[in-house]
Amino acid sequence: MPGENLSRDEARERAALLSVDGYEVSLDVRSAIGEARGEGPRTFRSVTTIRFRCNEPGASSFADLIAPSVTAVSLNGRDLDPSEVFDGSRIVLEDLAADNELVVDAQCAYSRTGEGLHRFVDPEDGEVYLYTQYEPADSRRVFANFEQPNLKAPFRFEVRAPEEWTVWSNGAGERVDGVWRFAETKPISTYITCVVAGPYHYVTDSYERVLEDGTRLEIPLGAMCRKGLAPHFDADDVFLITKQGLDFFHDRFDFPYPFGKYDQAFVPEYNLGAMENPGMVTFREEYIFRGKVTRASYEGRANTILHEMAHMWFGDLVTMEWWDDLWLKESFADFMGAFANVGATRFKDAWITFANRRKAWAYRADQLPSTHPITADIRDLQDAKLNFDGITYAKGASVLKQLVAYVGQDAFLEGSRRYFKRHAYGNTRLGDLLSVLEETSGRDMASWARSWLQTAGVNSLTPQVLLSASGTVDELAVVQEAAESHPELRPHRVAVGLYRRTAEGALERYARAEVDVDGPRTVVTELAGAEAPELVLVNDDDLTYCKTRFDATSLATLREHLGALTDPLARALCWSALWNMTRDALLPARDFIALVLRFAGRESDIGVLQMLHAWAGSALVHYVAPDRREAAGRLLGEGALRELREAEPGGEQQLAWARFFASVASGEGELRLLRGLLEGTEKIDGLEVDQELRWAFLEPLAAHGEADEGVLAAELARDDTASGKRHQVRCLAARPSAAVKAQAWAQVVESDALSNALVEATIAGFAQPSQRELVAPYAEKYFAVIERVWEERSIQIGMDVVRGLFPSLRDSRETLEATDAWLSAHEDAAPALRRLVLEARDDLARALRGQACDEAAGR
Repeated sequence: MPGENLSRDEARERAALLSVDGYEVSLDVRSAIGEARGEGPRTFRSVTTIRFRCNEPGASSFADLIAPSVTAVSLNGRDLDPSEVFDGSRIVLEDLAADNELVVDAQCAYSRTGEGLHRFVDPEDGEVYLYTQYEPADSRRVFANFEQPNLKAPFRFEVRAPEEWTVWSNGAGERVDGVWRFAETKPISTYITCVVAGPYHYVTDSYERVLEDGTRLEIPLGAMCRKGLAPHFDADDVFLITKQGLDFFHDRFDFPYPFGKYDQAFVPEYNLGAMENPGMVTFREEYIFRGKVTRASYEGRANTILHEMAHMWFGDLVTMEWWDDLWLKESFADFMGAFANVGATRFKDAWITFANRRKAWAYRADQLPSTHPITADIRDLQDAKLNFDGITYAKGASVLKQLVAYVGQDAFLEGSRRYFKRHAYGNTRLGDLLSVLEETSGRDMASWARSWLQTAGVNSLTPQVLLSASGTVDELAVVQEAAESHPELRPHRVAVGLYRRTAEGALERYARAEVDVDGPRTVVTELAGAEAPELVLVNDDDLTYCKTRFDATSLATLREHLGALTDPLARALCWSALWNMTRDALLPARDFIALVLRFAGRESDIGVLQMLHAWAGSALVHYVAPDRREAAGRLLGEGALRELREAEPGGEQQLAWARFFASVASGEGELRLLRGLLEGTEKIDGLEVDQELRWAFLEPLAAHGEADEGVLAAELARDDTASGKRHQVRCLAARPSAAVKAQAWAQVVESDALSNALVEATIAGFAQPSQRELVAPYAEKYFAVIERVWEERSIQIGMDVVRGLFPSLRDSRETLEATDAWLSAHEDAAPALRRLVLEARDDLARALRGQACDEAAGR
């Protein structure tokens, strides 16, 4: 389809026709400061020279550019009329020569949606900050190019910027005669080029290593953030993780970091967690912590730093040909983030976080109607944008963990090394990776790939235990099941653990066997004759990707003794399995909440504890029967407060329980306590109510009508920063008023005045669980506007609106029917839009099944 939404077929045709020798890009961003001129979008000048070859002289093709206007276009010295060759997103190129030079002089628009060249004005001091974000296809908003991953080329950037600014790009740069000029890059894809500019606070360091051939590798390191965040910026820890990661990957990849310097920018209003631009990685600035956070937050940041670093090899050095094979970079980076965290940093329990948090994302995504194979069918750029999902990241990483168990770690890493050397600076497909893994492992990778990479859906593994007359295990089998929609039964390498209580009451493993599960039923012969278990944990040690189920004895044991399970990974796996049972309407939601209230206070892993808090809150909002919500919410609030008071003063468990208590507080006494903690009239020993915690306490107060506009304005005056503004906007939208909801709806749906960050904050505040009746009228409005929003707004804002404003709190059969009616009436709507609505519908249907299960469980 012509226009912004480039198709795979078009990309293939263009790649077969063209090869690119290099880009020279000149940007003038001095217009970023000062008053905007005219009534249109604020723009900057972009001049691009592309040198490229065409293997069919005389043929036609096109370049990509999304810009308000084009001043001039020249092809091989011929001036072209911009009004004739440029349609707003493409530049038609006719009668190409064997060797070509295209020059495009354009006025491109600064972004407020986090796509392209984003412009941010800091409300604290009025300073302007710029950064780019392109994945999958937004570099064309900044300079003319061939926007697809397999047309790699070297890039040379130059940038004119305000005199007091510093500018960074992928290569090393210096300012000469008022112009920032940057070293030419290695051949890279358009979507990972980058420019960051502004009065950023910048800290430097360096990394040195002697390579095996005796040469010395030195990598200049930099880290930056807004000046307003500088007092909170712990750059030393960022550099520590960076150096540990570089050591780890150099030890294992045998391919020196290939992109020169290594800068890391923490930037405002970022849509993603981070982006792997070579030499210039960008992160969301929320990774700079303004208040006290738990160890899990530092572990998460370290994981992201290492994830992006792994991309320097998986994704930047070797890049997928098209977005079908997005997993070739994202699955590997997700796996490597945890792998390196455990192997190189202080976060030795990162596999627990992976099992409990990342896999939960994958399990949910893999049961949606939009689930897809890890190697997906990506028809166009809209498909690509939506496939940055739990399948591509977390399921793919889980499958790689299974692959390591299948072929062995040494064979896996040797395959990676050969892959880098064989395809450096090139593009690959699935078969290129499988071929090297077959070489190094001797395994048949084609059959493994068919089962794990080319089919969708998640299997369930359930133990069956038969005891002998003497009370020992006569037979233990693992039963594998699959959903009707995705019936593939896969080969699994699993560990099966048997657990019993000790004399001291601890629940510990006393027997374990690794086995290849294949087909509907596999007997674990190694465990025959073992003492009768109280708990059987299939997928012990989390070797495979599956939903774990329990036999009746094991489930009964967990109900009574989950807190006695001493191994933290086993405990995390059991919690994950119980949550999956709750989502699958096999365990009543109030039973799950009761387990959290009974055992979460004993949870030693802070990341698992915070995940339990999130799951318990979701169970209350979505899966508890409607007539039981008030009572369940009261129990959850009372239990959270009890744990908060009993937690170690000043510890991270106390902080986690304080945040969770605020999220579920609803009773008069609970809200009074929050208000007292804010005002200083109430104290909890050891709990420091810093600025971030103040905002966490203010949101429930605002949602229950206990904090009005004046209170929130006073808090913003206390925290007059970009972060404070986002918090205030969320709290303002949370207030229980029809007028407030109407205003929030209009700001997000009817206007594009808000930046992406403030759109996100407004949506987050709009739909409060305690305000179901207040937001119910917006269900009908939602279905009336989403197609228009999708057509008129950027894809990022469209995704935020369609996902965030779906009427999930109106969880009734009527909403399900309204969703079905919209889908039936809009079969020709954009496939990506329909996917988002189908996913929301599935979540709603799952919630209704969960409520029915909870209702059937009685009081």
